[in-house]
Amino acid sequence: MNAALAAAPRRYALSFTAGALLVREAALLAPVYVERRDWKQVRDQAVERNLLQARTRRTGIRLVHETVKRLSALADDEVELLLEATASERAYLMWAAACRRYELIGEFAEEVLRERFLLRASTLGHENFDSFVRAKALWYEELAQIKDSTMQKLRSNVFKMMQEAELLSAAGHITPAVLSERVAAVLIARTPSDLRFFPAQQIEG
Repeated sequence: MNAALAAAPRRYALSFTAGALLVREAALLAPVYVERRDWKQVRDQAVERNLLQARTRRTGIRLVHETVKRLSALADDEVELLLEATASERAYLMWAAACRRYELIGEFAEEVLRERFLLRASTLGHENFDSFVRAKALWYEELAQIKDSTMQKLRSNVFKMMQEAELLSAAGHITPAVLSERVAAVLIARTPSDLRFFPAQQIEG
């Protein structure tokens, strides 16, 4: 039984259609976590007090859960950094969080976004995302069976995230990441380095 479970292929989580980069939401919930150090308490308090100021309770619950899911991919010192970060630093950290939480986004960032940047390709379009997913679909059934409407939502949200993180212009031009020393430090501290998610040259740690 355990051997069968170990041999089971991993599946991509594809539940990243709520919100986009969630920078504003992260800025509201990060201080609650720093105070309580318990993500369940953060979720409960955020929903109960409608900390994200959602128009409906259902939307609020969904946004809170998604924001906590992303934030919990960050280390405690990274969540603390969000509290004093600049707008661009916060956006970079939330892009890293999305890439860590969702392997499909992380692999796209590494294998397509950063690779195109390093190869000096100046643009990134929807066709690049579609080709990437089609290639992965040869190995992952959940991608092979994806509906066109779902594919469109996933693609739209990934591109919106990149634009909000200022890694891609609205016209599809790749924008090199300008990482501050403290953000670069927390990215490089991971193994492998999370710099791989950004259109940036390797920085020696």
